[in-house]
Amino acid sequence: MSLARHETRDTRHETRDRGRLASRVSCLVSSQRHCRRLSARARSSFRFAFGLLPRPQADAMHALYAYLRLTDDITDGPGEPEVKRARLADWRRRLSEALNGVPSHRVHAALHHTATTYGIPEAELSAPIDGGEHDLSGEPFRTFDELKVYCHQVAGVVGLACVRIWGLTPGIPWARVEPLAESAGLAFQLTNILRDLGEDRTAGRVYLPADELARFDCPPERWGDTPAFRELMRSQADRVRGFYRQCEPLADLLTPHGRAVFTLMTRAYRGLLERVAAAGPAVLRRRVRLSPWAKLGLLVRAWGAKWTG
Repeated sequence: MSLARHETRDTRHETRDRGRLASRVSCLVSSQRHCRRLSARARSSFRFAFGLLPRPQADAMHALYAYLRLTDDITDGPGEPEVKRARLADWRRRLSEALNGVPSHRVHAALHHTATTYGIPEAELSAPIDGGEHDLSGEPFRTFDELKVYCHQVAGVVGLACVRIWGLTPGIPWARVEPLAESAGLAFQLTNILRDLGEDRTAGRVYLPADELARFDCPPERWGDTPAFRELMRSQADRVRGFYRQCEPLADLLTPHGRAVFTLMTRAYRGLLERVAAAGPAVLRRRVRLSPWAKLGLLVRAWGAKWTG
């Protein structure tokens, strides 16, 4: 009888453990599905790039994107700055709890799985919250060094997280990869800043460094179709081209799938930069975009990058 009772108790424990595991798996699957829906709803071009990855890595990218989208929504959404700062502080607390296995949002299970599977540190996920807090402060950037700190918070760390998910060619040291991923994130964010000059100025945000605006004698209130503004734009675009050149070697350090996604993203953003540069003062009146056909062409070329390097 004693042995039978022990066997029954062990069976109950096994059944309970299997039930807990099934519940965790169900929660993860539901969270990943929710993240994919958020990506689709955002209509970002990046979600098509995720299709170049195997399903586990694609799900990780959707989880990362969904978390970043929600973080941005707190900063850019309605409400007074003080209220949004409180929301960001709460979001930071909930992130820390989620990464310790205590989810409180539908994206958290997928984000926790992504962070633990691919070794993404909490600091890389909390840095965008720091960037959001800076946006709410309204403080201008006095120098490019200050702007670089912000770009690291909102884009550089994202580049690092993406590389962790995409994977590296065996034997590549992280110290070799990190500055290249940082340069890629910097190039992407600076491209966004130039593209959104008009929208951001309307919203009361100016991201270009104050000392550079002074050097070109081109304060935001005098932006327009002037020689000073055109020279300012040329200078900014040239610097961003330099960061794209710096990050080029990263492609050769990635797995074939990662190389394909990186190739698509960098070609898309470099193409966007050239359109912004060609538009000049027109970026103040309309948002420059890549055409659907241009995106399709980049996607086809990115597939080839998987195999050709």
